[in-house]
Amino acid sequence: MAFVGAKIKIIQPLNLNVHASTHPHSFTSNNNCKFTSLSSPFLGSTRTHTLTLTRSISPRRSAASSSTVVAVSDVVKEKKAKSTSNLLLTKEEGLEVYEDMYLGRAFEDMCAQMYYRGKMFGFVHLYNGQEAVSSGFIKLLKKEDSVVSTYRDHVHALSKGVPARAVMSELFGKKTGCCRGQGGSMHMFSAEHNVLGGFAFIGEGIPVATGAAFTSKYKREVLKEADCDHVTLAFFGDGTANNGQFFECLNMAALWKLPIIFVVENNLWAIGMSHLRATSDPEIWKKGPAFGMPGVHVDGMDVLKVREVAKEAIGRARRGEGPTLVECETYRFRGHSLADPDELRDPAEKAHYAARDPITQLKKYLIESKLVSEADLKAIEKKIDEVVEDAVEFADESPAPSRSQLLENVFADPRGFGIGPDGKYRCEDPKFTEGTAQV
Repeated sequence: MAFVGAKIKIIQPLNLNVHASTHPHSFTSNNNCKFTSLSSPFLGSTRTHTLTLTRSISPRRSAASSSTVVAVSDVVKEKKAKSTSNLLLTKEEGLEVYEDMYLGRAFEDMCAQMYYRGKMFGFVHLYNGQEAVSSGFIKLLKKEDSVVSTYRDHVHALSKGVPARAVMSELFGKKTGCCRGQGGSMHMFSAEHNVLGGFAFIGEGIPVATGAAFTSKYKREVLKEADCDHVTLAFFGDGTANNGQFFECLNMAALWKLPIIFVVENNLWAIGMSHLRATSDPEIWKKGPAFGMPGVHVDGMDVLKVREVAKEAIGRARRGEGPTLVECETYRFRGHSLADPDELRDPAEKAHYAARDPITQLKKYLIESKLVSEADLKAIEKKIDEVVEDAVEFADESPAPSRSQLLENVFADPRGFGIGPDGKYRCEDPKFTEGTAQV
């Protein structure tokens, strides 16, 4: 039996001089090493890309196949590849994605201002620079699809449709926040929008996401809800990819063919630890085929490339073809958190990625492709600036949580039903337990 993971794509390579040979899935580098991939459901595997070789790569064999699977990305030294014509957006899609990315950037910039003015407390981790990943994936989802985030979760929530007012109020610790002021920066949650939480500890959201994907499969296959094709996105960083939960959930998701996409936002730094120093094999996407699922590397600073891969991965999950591991190579433009002076990263490295700002790249693409005008984008920017200002005013004027909220859902109910908003055990409410005797 051939594993799904054997069908791995040689994704947009960022640092090899790769040319398509006569075989559509065979590539030869300028150091005379020949790399071969199997036919792949992913787009791009038959394209020709010319880039610059920075180091030799040794081919490795997939356990699931006799064909050679090869790493094709270097995680630091890359060249920008020119977007190809079949990555075009429609005007409507372009405007939607640009608005979402600009909202993420403007919102986070405002968060920095409010933090330093004493309006926010604790640790606040901003998403600046990584917007192409959130917008590239989440804007392709349906409302019923689920998103599980990390402590860097504000923009994921915004992309999924949680109102800016609700996110900003949560950051201010106000009752009108999406968690009524009790979650704060690292714990955005919205049942209405299927945002299943930001998680402060790395890796702890991945099992939750795997469980959500299992729920979708169970509803479809056991409860016979034929229209349940919901998928789950699990976002996490490069540091998390060395944790046990990651490997356990990759195995479980592949074993049960769960409708989940594991999205690694590899910004190259785990707080102040370089990814290259902390990981024996820095190419995280390779871990997908090891568990029998496709592993894909994509330029996470280019929303067009991210969307291309996201469409395929989400489509696979929705069709019941199982999980995908996607490594998005990106970069955060600020320190790990607003308390981080960001003195460990090389200024030249930061300048290199700043020059590849994903919002600037998309803006240039949309205008040069004549999909939109400068005036269209200016109108969006003005609208979003007003939305963010309104969110701050709303949050500032909102009431603080009442004292009665303080102990809600803090102490466990030994009888297993939890404590309700009124402070009483839920199992004491006859309506809550009605019908459970028959379950």
